Amino acid sequence: MDNLIIPVVAFLIGAVLFFFVGNTYRAKQNREKIGSAKTLAEKILDDANRDAETAKKEALLEAKDEIHRWREEQEAQYARRQNELQDAERRLNKREDLLDEKSVQLENLEKKVAKDQDRVRSKEQRADQLMTQRQNELERIADLRPEQAREMVLEKAREDVVHERAQILREEEAKTRDEAESRAREIITRTVQRYASDYVAESTVTVVSLPNDEMKGRIIGREGRNIRAFEQLTGVDLIIDDTPQAVVLSCFDPVRREVARVALEKLIVDGRIHPTRIEELYQKAEQEVEHAIREAGELAVDEVGIRNIHPEIIRTLGKLKYRTSYGQNALGHTIEVAQLAGMLALELGANVKIAKRGALLHDLGKAIDHEIELPHVELGVRLAKKYHESKEVVHCIEAHHNDVEPTTLEAFIVKTADALSAARPGARRESTENYIKRLEDLEAIANAFQGIDQSYAIQAGREIRIAVKPEEVSEDKMVVLAHDIARKIESELEYPGQIKINIVRETRASDIAK
Repeated sequence: MDNLIIPVVAFLIGAVLFFFVGNTYRAKQNREKIGSAKTLAEKILDDANRDAETAKKEALLEAKDEIHRWREEQEAQYARRQNELQDAERRLNKREDLLDEKSVQLENLEKKVAKDQDRVRSKEQRADQLMTQRQNELERIADLRPEQAREMVLEKAREDVVHERAQILREEEAKTRDEAESRAREIITRTVQRYASDYVAESTVTVVSLPNDEMKGRIIGREGRNIRAFEQLTGVDLIIDDTPQAVVLSCFDPVRREVARVALEKLIVDGRIHPTRIEELYQKAEQEVEHAIREAGELAVDEVGIRNIHPEIIRTLGKLKYRTSYGQNALGHTIEVAQLAGMLALELGANVKIAKRGALLHDLGKAIDHEIELPHVELGVRLAKKYHESKEVVHCIEAHHNDVEPTTLEAFIVKTADALSAARPGARRESTENYIKRLEDLEAIANAFQGIDQSYAIQAGREIRIAVKPEEVSEDKMVVLAHDIARKIESELEYPGQIKINIVRETRASDIAK
């Protein structure tokens, strides 16, 4: 029995020891795991803090960038609004200056009227005094009845008052005319200075360069078949002469001449010159020129700032790109006239849209005057009416060369802008032969009138100075003579701009002292 108890006790003791040691070991392992878990948790927490700090910094940077972009947009928008406000302020200041100027002019006119009224009243008082004196004198000397004397004195007083009023009116009219001329010169000068475009003189003869003289033979072709096909297809004369490496295209229609030039240059580059190829490239050239015409018309309309124009009118305007007048490109002249008319209308308080539209279309007929034998003014009026332009615009077209008398301010403005563009120095040119002939024709027209002593065309034909015989031409007849010469020049000569007629009448007396 004792032997059995000892092993049992030993087993119990061992179990207790094993349990105690196991618990100690597991507690140690648990402590180690807890320590590792704390370390891992601290590491994860540190990583999370670092990631959060990084994300925070990135978010701050993005927010700063967004704020910077927003600030730049706001500053740009503020600058634009500031510029718009400044422009509006300048316009308002300008209008205020104009109103102040007109107000000052009105005040001056009121003062002048008040002075004139005072003068008239003083004259009337003086007339009443004179009337009383003359009545008494007449009654005393002529023994007239009071009614008769009163009538005579009143008639004389009326004559005096009418004379005084006429003299005042003449003075005021002359002063007003001088002020108006000065103001007109100022407006025109300022307008021309604001819009001063350059001109490039263009030739009406088209010369096409060749790579070599051998190309002339290829253009002519066997027995001239190529040149005949080209001329028949394009309607343009192809002139091949002794000029080295060049041929000349001649045609009255500038658009046809341009199509022929483009087709010929394509043939030269292609090198295959025969009737079939000529027809193919001519069709391509025709399409290119048509596209260029429409593009030129659209650019002109956009540059002037006009809207709602019929597409056919835009196409007709584009044709003016290939039209010249005394070397001045017709489309460039049209655009300049429209810009000048707009500026003048703005200065004078006229309708800017009608003035610019009428100016843009004033030479529309020149694009087709080679197709229909009519004056370009009449053709332009027909086109404008056909495509439903307003009566005001049609009147600007028909009145710009005085075919009809201008009746609106816009028509006068278009006429003035047209003259300014054509008469500007360097705007137009002509050959020496035509220039000399025009000067001779001017002098011949002047010398054909009776009473002319001598005449001289000066200032490049823009003025003719005429000396008359004083014993045959009186002061009053000089005015009529200048008018008649101007009308004859207008009817018989073609010239750019305007011609001024100055007539000089001088009477000299001499004697010899012996």
